[in-house]
Amino acid sequence: MTANLIQLANALSLAALLFVVASGFTLIFGLLRVVNLAHGALYLMGGYIGLTAVKLSDSFVLGILAATVSVAVLGYLLDRFLLDRVKDQDLKQVLLTLGVALVLNDVSLVIWGGDALTVPVPQFLIGAMEVGTAFFPKYRVFVFASGVLTFILLWFLYNRTRLGALIRAGVDDKEMVQAIGVNIKRLFVLTFMLGSALAGLGGILGGAFLTLYPTADSEILVFSLAIVIIGGRGSLGGAAIGSLLVGFLATFGPMWLPELAYFVIFAPMALLLAFRPLGLFGRA
Repeated sequence: MTANLIQLANALSLAALLFVVASGFTLIFGLLRVVNLAHGALYLMGGYIGLTAVKLSDSFVLGILAATVSVAVLGYLLDRFLLDRVKDQDLKQVLLTLGVALVLNDVSLVIWGGDALTVPVPQFLIGAMEVGTAFFPKYRVFVFASGVLTFILLWFLYNRTRLGALIRAGVDDKEMVQAIGVNIKRLFVLTFMLGSALAGLGGILGGAFLTLYPTADSEILVFSLAIVIIGGRGSLGGAAIGSLLVGFLATFGPMWLPELAYFVIFAPMALLLAFRPLGLFGRA
């Protein structure tokens, strides 16, 4: 029973991390209609930059700020100087972001090497906390709380602010938003920067317990794609539900069917697409 509770806590913390990353991905995909295959590389860069900032400043908070701000700037540069040149050209956008992902991966390999690295966490987050008869790692509880806080803040932004209203309107009909006088280009840039910043935040949070290594970007990207497909393009609630489903399957799947770990994750996704091609909360 205790082992199951610990695995449950692991599943929730992984789901929270996946939500932080996938929420940025679904915002970009929902509004810009860009399958940003560099999103995983932005996650990895955020982790590495956050790691460097933490080591230099001995402050986890400064590491989070460095990761989110620097990756938001990378997102701005990617959108402003590269994606802006291939508007409404889906294949070129996919190939472009894939190329950017490969370049960022090689750059991180040159700078930080190929060894697995772990982001240092503050002393008060080291160790375990006792809940009944079980002990849960404090840092995983912190990651779960961070995921919940991210959801609350994004929900408020999405549903209670003018920017959120414009993002929701842009998901439904970006031409109409542009017709009423909104600078759609600026809206696209802000959304891309926000989505990129969430990838950077996920990088430093994940780098402390999943570690950082050269192929971590592709693994987190695959999970993000699965979450967006399950939840539906541009849906914040769908990203949350998809993250919980993928987090639980990724945690308990190897326990139930270790030889079919990926099948346990992606078979339900394929089954869902057969009946709901737009995802649980997707709209045409």
